[in-house]
Amino acid sequence: MSHLKIYITLFIAFMMLGCNDKPQAVQEKSAADILGNPKYLAISYGGYRENTRDVQPTILELKEDMKILSAMGIKILRTYNVHLAQASNLLKAIRELKTEDESFEMYVMLGAWIDCKDAFDFNKQPDHNAESERNAVEIETAIRLTQTYPDIVKIIAVGNEAMVKWATSYYVQPAVILKWVNHLQDLKQSGDLPPDLWITSSDNFASWGGGEAEYHTEDLNELIKAVDYISMHTYPMHDTHYHPVFWGVEGEEAALSDIEKIDAAMARAKSYAISQYDSVYNYMTSLGVKKPIHIGETGWASMSNALYGTSGSKATDEYKEALYYKNMREWTNKAGMSCFYFEAFDEQWKDADNPLGSENYFGLINLKGEAKYALWNLVDQGVFDGLTRNGKPITKTFGGDKEALMQTVPVPPIKD
Repeated sequence: MSHLKIYITLFIAFMMLGCNDKPQAVQEKSAADILGNPKYLAISYGGYRENTRDVQPTILELKEDMKILSAMGIKILRTYNVHLAQASNLLKAIRELKTEDESFEMYVMLGAWIDCKDAFDFNKQPDHNAESERNAVEIETAIRLTQTYPDIVKIIAVGNEAMVKWATSYYVQPAVILKWVNHLQDLKQSGDLPPDLWITSSDNFASWGGGEAEYHTEDLNELIKAVDYISMHTYPMHDTHYHPVFWGVEGEEAALSDIEKIDAAMARAKSYAISQYDSVYNYMTSLGVKKPIHIGETGWASMSNALYGTSGSKATDEYKEALYYKNMREWTNKAGMSCFYFEAFDEQWKDADNPLGSENYFGLINLKGEAKYALWNLVDQGVFDGLTRNGKPITKTFGGDKEALMQTVPVPPIKD
């Protein structure tokens, strides 16, 4: 072989090697590909930094968050409504990130907010047997966004806790959800929506038949048949106050160390969540239906000054939150389920009148850009290196001092 041919051969090999170092475009996935896939972790997302949603996160702030979540291995986000700018801006932000880096991959479960007539109107009583006129606008907006971003939106959720009867300000009857689910399924059949888009509703386990008999209606049964999968919510943390059958120090556990008592209670919290999943599964199969169930929402707050804090069930702190996060990820990954863990970042608008209220502290990262204990290991691994939130690097809460953290962790109460 001549020197020229050798040079050309080496040059081509070098160029091919260089090409392999470039980010590779990802092959687009369907909902069936990503849901239940442990390589595609899911999370519930809100990017609000202020104590009001009147201040919407900017495109740059949303992109900042997407880079942080991507570094955590998150590839599916859940949103809650489309009537605020965050939803459409989030899709724009993801599209821009994909344009900038062909290897960037993020999908969205797009929530369409559904409520009843006169919901949240303090001058009127909510009419739970009629729906808000705005529901149609919400659904049409979700359709338009899905058509605009079919490579990103893979799931539409019709309503969030819209059927559970303790949502007294806005809940609707299952017939309303069924109506809109059928509408979206018809659009898939007609080709107006992607055929591999999945349609669901995201609701409390009881609303999916796992609770009282009052939920067991023919409309619910038809809804279970109509959705592509069931998106169910489970919140053991709330039930440490409302239904604490699993919570507290039991019998012989009194002889255990404090940390062993806490670990035992959190293991029962996991079992409690699984039992709620089982109740939905059993109801679904009793109808002769077999389809996926994924966890649309579950979480554990790191602070509360009321029902779940030190003056209440002693449930909320970063240690227990971390245990719950770890337990739920392990369970759902092993079971082949997605878990849209609630939530990525703290949001202070949720209980703006009570800065220490639990609703403000479900995030895994706080408003200072500090990773809570559940993510300390990722900080140690360097996954957040070079990333910032609000211009601040991602560091650890408590300055990484576990002893200081543990001083804030109360032992659950002794059960009678």
